[in-house]
Amino acid sequence: MKGVAVDRSGMEPVSTDSAGALDVAFLGYGFMGKAHANALARLPMFFPDAPATNRHTLVGRDEAALADAAARLGFDHVATDWREVVADVDVFYNLGPNHLHVDPTVAALEAGTHVLCEKPLAPTIEGAARVADAAAASDAVAGTAFNYRFLPAIQYAKRLLDAGELGDIRQVKGSYRQDWLADADAPWSWRLDADLAGSGALGDLGAHTVDLVQYLVDDVVAVSGNLTTFVDERETPAGETKPVTVDDAYSAQAELANGATATLDASRVAAGHENDHAIEIHGTEGSLRFRMERLNELDVKRPGSRGYETVLVTGDDDPYGDHWWPPGHVLGWEHTFIHENDAFLRAVAGDEPFRPSAADGLDVQRVLAAIEDSDARRAWVDVDR
Repeated sequence: MKGVAVDRSGMEPVSTDSAGALDVAFLGYGFMGKAHANALARLPMFFPDAPATNRHTLVGRDEAALADAAARLGFDHVATDWREVVADVDVFYNLGPNHLHVDPTVAALEAGTHVLCEKPLAPTIEGAARVADAAAASDAVAGTAFNYRFLPAIQYAKRLLDAGELGDIRQVKGSYRQDWLADADAPWSWRLDADLAGSGALGDLGAHTVDLVQYLVDDVVAVSGNLTTFVDERETPAGETKPVTVDDAYSAQAELANGATATLDASRVAAGHENDHAIEIHGTEGSLRFRMERLNELDVKRPGSRGYETVLVTGDDDPYGDHWWPPGHVLGWEHTFIHENDAFLRAVAGDEPFRPSAADGLDVQRVLAAIEDSDARRAWVDVDR
């Protein structure tokens, strides 16, 4: 394995008992790097049957920051070129900015290395198709990291829907609202550049909503979408003014394959909403609703009841409940990554396929592309599959 060893002098040593463990490399050590490194560190404590991993190599550009991050996140080596790493580890986590999702992921899959790539799978539909094609041609596991599938409340909702307890699904509403750009003086970042991010609220937030709708209910087959940018330029922390070339908010009407209708929206300028992802599903026999800001709860309207009951999804027999605390001791956002990594690594070990796959990531990208196309054409657009 190529890479520079991390100096751990003066630091608590990482366990060296890694016989038979999967060598793992991360591209990226920011927000998602911390989330996934924390998940790998916690897995042996709470999911002891999960395949063992060795955090081997951390990849990034800034050598000084990289060495510090590797020490904090528990990696043994660092590298500044992903090309020197992807073929020499068992598992590659692509946690870099959106514009770096395609080439490293494709190269890893072509080398037979298992890949978990953060969402969206690519900034463009063409890039997502490249990843999905590489995954189809490889024997390696290729996953798209839609971590919200792994919330206990969402898994509970999936059980209800698969059992038909809500009857035939008629309507779906999904929204994702944040406020980090509500202030017109909020600084510019790479997420506001179409070349680096692909899209704004649509791809950053809407991708999660589209994935949950298609996972819980059915495929989106047609859309009518609208994208809006409210602030056209922002200053960088260095004082340079740069244009904003992505959307601040989107909304869409959608038709699902089962005949249901859906209303979808997302915003990064919704004051008072820090990370408010919500979904409602209405059927002929009942309904359910979920909000990320109360992520341990699911509101369910069952047949014969006068209204919703709030289910605290923390019991021993609830999804993942047997791995965690006594009932009522709630979980958090970070636990979704632990659940996700358990499922992914089990797939790597050959236990069962991993979903969401690269093909699932491409399916989401097709819907996002159709919403963009609809906005440009000011017309309903069929999702091209």
